[in-house]
Amino acid sequence: MKQKILIAGAGLGGLTAALALLRDGHDVTVFEQAAQLGEVGAGLQLSANATRVLALLGIDDAVRQIASVPAGKQVRLWRTGQSWKLFDLGQQSVAEYGHPYFTLYRPDFHRVLVEAVRALKSDAIVLGARCAGFEAGDSGVKLDLEDGRSFGGDLLIGADGVHSRVRQGLFGADAPSFSGCLAWRGVIPAERLPERLREPVGTNWIGPGGHVIHYPLRRNELVNFVGVVERSDWTVESWTAAGTTEECLGDFAGWNEDVQALIRAIDTPYKWALMVREPLQQWSRGPVTLLGDACHPTLPFLAQGAAMAIEDGAMLARCLRETADPRQALGRYQDARVERTTRIVQGSAANTKRFHNPALASAEGALAYVEREWNEARVRERYHWLFDYRVDQVELPPVREALRSDHAERAS
Repeated sequence: MKQKILIAGAGLGGLTAALALLRDGHDVTVFEQAAQLGEVGAGLQLSANATRVLALLGIDDAVRQIASVPAGKQVRLWRTGQSWKLFDLGQQSVAEYGHPYFTLYRPDFHRVLVEAVRALKSDAIVLGARCAGFEAGDSGVKLDLEDGRSFGGDLLIGADGVHSRVRQGLFGADAPSFSGCLAWRGVIPAERLPERLREPVGTNWIGPGGHVIHYPLRRNELVNFVGVVERSDWTVESWTAAGTTEECLGDFAGWNEDVQALIRAIDTPYKWALMVREPLQQWSRGPVTLLGDACHPTLPFLAQGAAMAIEDGAMLARCLRETADPRQALGRYQDARVERTTRIVQGSAANTKRFHNPALASAEGALAYVEREWNEARVRERYHWLFDYRVDQVELPPVREALRSDHAERAS
């Protein structure tokens, strides 16, 4: 049964869901609060579990044209720069998991998704459309926008991010807590950096009280930088708050010269407070459900935030395809995803202590710690189950009653 589906949010998860649903013949409209399309200029990593979805949706070749394909990942020690190989990627990822590992400039990937959605429905994306609330009942759902417009549909998907209006309408306001960590980010033209910092590998610097990650973007033309430190004096959860080079350098004083060189090469370093939220165990109610950061926001310490949203979009489409009742399909989608996404959120949080451990303060302590925490067996234990997930093949949970409210409700 083909549905009229409303999606709040034109981020990576919302657009992936839209593309998957349009390919299945549903009538999909995406409502985006921004007046113009675009994503924050940052990097992201997509492991084989996510790039598998890109292949299923027929956009893997287009994404490959704008991606970097790192040869592997390594750990480096904060002060000395000593390095340890984590695992191979490149052809090894394809050989073991069937699909590549991409590192991407977020605006490039967003553009590919937008073009793919519009190729199937030219007017699928409505801009300047901020969600104000919704009404849901047995006959369907009505999405209300802040400018007074309303749109009706059979189903509503809240893909509107960490501050989701749809989630608030379903379950009330959330109460995030500060993680104690501040993150710095920047994207650097590779030509500004010495050759050793332009190698096509993902690097994770680890140290007491902080860590740094950098990896190539856009066919190795750019380098993404993320630095995380334990600080309690900045609690603004915004990706667009600009800091200064001097402040960022101060947070990584004493770190290896390679880290200092990366920071000095950033035009404007941005900083944001990392907040912690408990992942929801219920995402769906009646004709409304959530995906991506709206239901399982995560710390960025397993490189799976974007991948989870992409998996969500593909699984949502699959459950609607393989379940007769669309409202039961939403509950089934939730049941198919909750355990995995909760485990990822918890694993990401656990990596804070692993990346920032006090044992890393000395070279001797670091050697023993790295050999224990990043030996081949431990690394495989932490990553294999992530990369080997196949959204089109995992067994679906049984169909159960749709998660309904007792009466039609208005949420705002």
